[in-house]
Amino acid sequence: MPRRSTRLRIPAVLLAAVTGLALPAAAQAQGQGKPLPPPASDAMPSIELTVEMRDGHPVCLPMELRLPADTNVALNVVSRADQPVTITMPGQFENGRVLHADGDLVHVASEKGYTVKREGRGQLRLRTVSAGEKSFACTGANSRSNPSEGKVILTPPAG
Repeated sequence: MPRRSTRLRIPAVLLAAVTGLALPAAAQAQGQGKPLPPPASDAMPSIELTVEMRDGHPVCLPMELRLPADTNVALNVVSRADQPVTITMPGQFENGRVLHADGDLVHVASEKGYTVKREGRGQLRLRTVSAGEKSFACTGANSRSNPSEGKVILTPPAG
């Protein structure tokens, strides 16, 4: 009876073992940091952020977002822009604060934001940062030198 070579089986088994160990580690690294404490409120308000073109540059509306602090929110992004637009908010898209993203949204790690495709839409479920005022910006792929800037006002949730 001919003997089969074990040379090919050993690398395949080794590859499967390494993959089995690497995937959970990669998933854990993606969540980076400590788990978030429970939200300050059980409610999950829904807020819409619209991107429009004005004078050839994307503008995010409303320019002032009022959100409850330390709370899960659903940010619905609707773009009417003719170019991809990156939305940035200091600290908001880091350290596991994005609970879920879907639709035409892509995480941009180097800019700590999310890009919405041209004329795209999507939803970000976020755990907001603590109370205070922060800035946010919408920057078009074709107009990086002229970002639209707004303000996020985070208030302690009612009750």
